[in-house]
Amino acid sequence: MEKIKVTVWNEFRHEKSNEAIKAIYPEGMHKAIGKGIAADDLEIRYATLDEPDHGLTDEVINSTDVMIWWGHCAHGEVRDDIVAKVHKRVLEGMGLIVLHSGHFSKIFKAVTGCTCSLKWREAGERERLWNIAPYHPITQGIGEYFEVPHEEMYGERFDIPKDSEIIFISHFEGGNVFRSGVTLERGYGKIFYFQPGHESYPSYYQKEVLQVIGNAVRWAKPVFFREMSAPMTPALDEIRSENTGPFTGIIQNVDGSAK
Repeated sequence: MEKIKVTVWNEFRHEKSNEAIKAIYPEGMHKAIGKGIAADDLEIRYATLDEPDHGLTDEVINSTDVMIWWGHCAHGEVRDDIVAKVHKRVLEGMGLIVLHSGHFSKIFKAVTGCTCSLKWREAGERERLWNIAPYHPITQGIGEYFEVPHEEMYGERFDIPKDSEIIFISHFEGGNVFRSGVTLERGYGKIFYFQPGHESYPSYYQKEVLQVIGNAVRWAKPVFFREMSAPMTPALDEIRSENTGPFTGIIQNVDGSAK
């Protein structure tokens, strides 16, 4: 059995600078997520912001099937060239799972083309996540709903693309609602955004949260990898019309640069 190669990327700043958060996630949220979804069909490795190249070397990016992304306080420190490489790989087929405050990450904004803005409140309130797509592979093993005892509130309006498929809707104790689980497809890649996971609460030890993330990894695994480009293609049938214009075609990459 060929394993799905998963890279869990985390800022890994809060866990080192805040003792209360370090007590919850002593090895970092990335390790809690990775250990929580560990299974025989997954090959899991980790990368963090302060490593060289943020841990995302060309070798790591190009050998990753699914990338899980958590960021919060240092979105602006992520290098644009690294984001461009991750984005390119998503378009070529790599799966991307963006968690919680990763909604404001450069990579999520890149793949959505939106501001990804929302409302928020940190009050430790109960979150009830309603499963509105029980047919979807990501929701398998999850009942009609599940609850996270304490979570940061995210509320509408959430500025994401209209073609997002909503599979979870959350209701918070304070009254707000939120599209807390949405999927997208960009190029050949599958993308899933999942809201639970504020650093101050142990959400990444909860079985339902880990079940959803694990399901999402398997859903997002690539069918294939293929370079995105705009190739000139030969005609299938005979062209009888006379071409009277000058030839100005340029073979281009997907970013608009010439090959």
